[in-house]
Amino acid sequence: MHQNPTSSSSGLLRSIDDLRGPDGRLEALLNMGRPDAPYAAMVCHPHPLFGGTMHNKVVYHAMKVFQGYGLPVLRFNFRGAGLSEGTHDNGRGEVGDVRAALDWLEQEYQLPLLFAGFSFGSNVGMRACCGDERVKGLVALGLPVQAGGRDYHYNFLATCSQPKLFISGTADEFGPQAAVEAVVAGAAPPAALVMVPGADHFFAGKLEQMQQALTAWLEANFLPPEMAK
Repeated sequence: MHQNPTSSSSGLLRSIDDLRGPDGRLEALLNMGRPDAPYAAMVCHPHPLFGGTMHNKVVYHAMKVFQGYGLPVLRFNFRGAGLSEGTHDNGRGEVGDVRAALDWLEQEYQLPLLFAGFSFGSNVGMRACCGDERVKGLVALGLPVQAGGRDYHYNFLATCSQPKLFISGTADEFGPQAAVEAVVAGAAPPAALVMVPGADHFFAGKLEQMQQALTAWLEANFLPPEMAK
């Protein structure tokens, strides 16, 4: 059951209290879309052990792009983050959290889905979404290759045939340009890469450029420009 919606600069905002992952309830927010929205979207946050939550700036700015087309957008905190129940599982159990969120969105809207994730959220989310026929497009923001003493692997992308967009910065300390280019080269097509000049991992001072790249890809593949507010 939803709590009462409140107004925000991103449209009506609902606190969701019936999203449950494999390890318990997941704290979630829904930016509500317009009645004729052609897709529903989800945005996943960066590593919770390094302060990542659904309120992260990159996550928020990605949400704003989707919401600008009138799409409903779900954000949630992974297990153990914020008020979400459970314990952090180093990206293993978090795949189940994403799948639970996909199930919730499908049940709520019966619409095709779009996914975006930032950093840790992009890795976990793509592992959950690749091969899921409900998810029509995937966006990886600040794809991590080596971060927090951990190497991230992307061999699974070789068989991931959904349209994919990768947006990273040329100064990303956790995803060097050559390493990100190698990941994208090994991904099944279609896969597009946008490198934002001078942007670090968090797109500091470059969030508008990130939004522009996401907007261009959405309009080229999924959403006509006239849908934009």
